[in-house]
Amino acid sequence: MTHAARPRLVLASNNAKKLAELRTLFAPLSLDLVPQPSLGLSEAEEPHPTFVENALAKARHAARASGTAALADDSGLCVDALGGAPGVISAHYALAHLPDGEREAQRAVQDAANNRLLLQRLHGIEDRRASFVCTLVALRSADDPQPLIATGRWHGEILLQAHGEGGFGYDPLMFIPALGATVAELPRELKNAHSHRALACAQMLRLMREQHFLACT
Repeated sequence: MTHAARPRLVLASNNAKKLAELRTLFAPLSLDLVPQPSLGLSEAEEPHPTFVENALAKARHAARASGTAALADDSGLCVDALGGAPGVISAHYALAHLPDGEREAQRAVQDAANNRLLLQRLHGIEDRRASFVCTLVALRSADDPQPLIATGRWHGEILLQAHGEGGFGYDPLMFIPALGATVAELPRELKNAHSHRALACAQMLRLMREQHFLACT
């Protein structure tokens, strides 16, 4: 007895930790999630000022290059007192001298530089409210006129110093009052249940089912 192949969806990201989170969060759907790097696809340009525009650009790029459906994420940290900065440039907020070699080592150096700059910019500021924002865009093809768009926001505040060893990016600085811990201190299962990415994924799962996206079940 043969089984029909599962629909394929390209994940338009080269961030290994983000890919792992998305794979976990999309596990309820009968989809074959293929990471962009495994297909040899280059990263898309992200020149836009909003998360939704950049996510759409990345999804279109991956869909066109792969010839199949694609899912893209654009996410970052928005700090109220900084007018929403670092926003779409969260991953490259600070200039960093990156070491040659392994990509994750480079990300760790960049993350540390970003966190230092954020604390400098917030020095002496009492209002430290912030939100992690994630926007997801799914396309059936590069020219899909009806992209599915979902956004999740996770509210918290920026601490004076880092706490916790888990996660990545600004996780050690982002304190979630409702959970009494920084994102970096949360177990992976708890983070995946409450995060901005989890909220956006929950919306996207509903949209995919409602719109019969790739016959998702």
